[in-house]
Amino acid sequence: MRYVGRRRRRVALLPFLILCVLVTGLELFMLALRPLDPPRVPEFHRSNNASTLNGVAESRRPCRTVEEMGKDFRKGVGKESLRVRRIIHNHFLVNGASRVRGLPPEQFCSHGFVLGKTTEAGFGNEMYKVLTAAALSVLLNRGKYPFGDYISYSNFTFTMKEIKHLWRHNDCESKYGRKLVMRTDDFEKPVETNVLCSNWKKWKQPIIWFQGTTDSVAVQFFLKNIHSQMRIAALDLFGHPQVLGLRPNVFGELMRVLISPSEDVEAAVNWVIGGGENPDISLHMRMLMNRSVRAVQAALHCIKKAIRSQHIMSSRPKVVLVSDTPALVKSIKPNISEFAEVLHFDYEKFKGSIFKDKHNSNFRKDWGTAPRWVAFVDFFLATRARYAAVSGAHRRVGTTYAQLIAALAAANNLGDNSSGSRFLFVSSFQSNLLTNGLKNQIGWGHVWNRYAGPLSCHNQANQCAFTAVLPSAWWDGLWQSPIPRDINRLASYGIRLSGLGTVDNDYLQNYCKKRKTVARTFTFKL
Repeated sequence: MRYVGRRRRRVALLPFLILCVLVTGLELFMLALRPLDPPRVPEFHRSNNASTLNGVAESRRPCRTVEEMGKDFRKGVGKESLRVRRIIHNHFLVNGASRVRGLPPEQFCSHGFVLGKTTEAGFGNEMYKVLTAAALSVLLNRGKYPFGDYISYSNFTFTMKEIKHLWRHNDCESKYGRKLVMRTDDFEKPVETNVLCSNWKKWKQPIIWFQGTTDSVAVQFFLKNIHSQMRIAALDLFGHPQVLGLRPNVFGELMRVLISPSEDVEAAVNWVIGGGENPDISLHMRMLMNRSVRAVQAALHCIKKAIRSQHIMSSRPKVVLVSDTPALVKSIKPNISEFAEVLHFDYEKFKGSIFKDKHNSNFRKDWGTAPRWVAFVDFFLATRARYAAVSGAHRRVGTTYAQLIAALAAANNLGDNSSGSRFLFVSSFQSNLLTNGLKNQIGWGHVWNRYAGPLSCHNQANQCAFTAVLPSAWWDGLWQSPIPRDINRLASYGIRLSGLGTVDNDYLQNYCKKRKTVARTFTFKL
């Protein structure tokens, strides 16, 4: 095994740290063990829809529209989400920072921790870094947090500074021979990452940092880990990747426990709502400064479909409108106002303390021309929706930002004693996005990427599709299929993926046996 030490200077420069307690052996919230079934090759049935591959019409080739693919997600996943909620609750009850701080020195020094890091870039990608650490059974830190001016974190957390202090205070190194060592693993370096080939439960280092986890995919790679312990733990947390309609709202349940708006952001949200009831539906439009008439028409259709599907009886339902493109907000608002009340955060009219303090904050392209803090108000405003979240876009639908809105809103609307969840996540596609099916939904951070292959029908009309609140990381579903780009990318991880998304497990086993394990470590000087 090859160990490569990190230079201290590199770690010392990290701007934001999240340090969290692990269940012994890096548990992934494991419940009762489940049997592991071998991968199933889907049996495809013919469709009357014609698809085009390489410019040639092939009426015999099976395919499905986006709406047909989304039928798995129309009923919600309340029961499975409540199961995961109980796992998360029990985990934090036992491993919360307040309890771990008071452990006897021998027990404290034997604990494991996970480190997460963000750079305060795009909200969705950076929040997934936090949530990936949480999905590895962690707790968030206390102190200077990612986006700390806009988000409050729960009381289950440590800072790196506090861990180092407690390590010294409990005499972990000299009395128990346990140095404060961190092991790093970078998901964005396929040749080096151990996400598929190593049993992380056997790692002995006190701290683990899983880097490069900017979407929901990285942590779900454990579903294909060659070690049964890791696969079983991942299956208990994320559900079986073949049973798409029963996969729990993992990231929404984690956010429900771990984050809430800061006081200033909460004040801005309440200012928009104005003391009335929470909105019924949220609409997020990622338009990249474009004003597409087709996108607007498709989104209007989706809002109306959500109203019908959820049997919203109000004569004027409330719709929250969120977009990175101010011009689109102005153009679509009159159309929605014909059948619903529109709520939108106009930051230039808001005179709260956050406006005074943050008005000149830098903006990022992901959030349009508004200051960055507006995206946080928009996010928590949109998560107040009671029935549905709709995602539309100029190019790629269901971004990480939209996914997290839907996930947290769904978790907020699932009562502890509910028999099911009524909340829906809906994707709006204008026809020009589907000329080549879902082929252009590239990028692992987009919710429909795992459906982008040849099983997606070409030349579809506008689509309004029910969508998974837990995006897939694999192609095990009946109508999921990869694009060549992803087949090639998976090969660099040691995965031989078929054109229909089937993983060659024997090939992966052989790959893992031949590769050299890379273990990068850094020892903190206390």
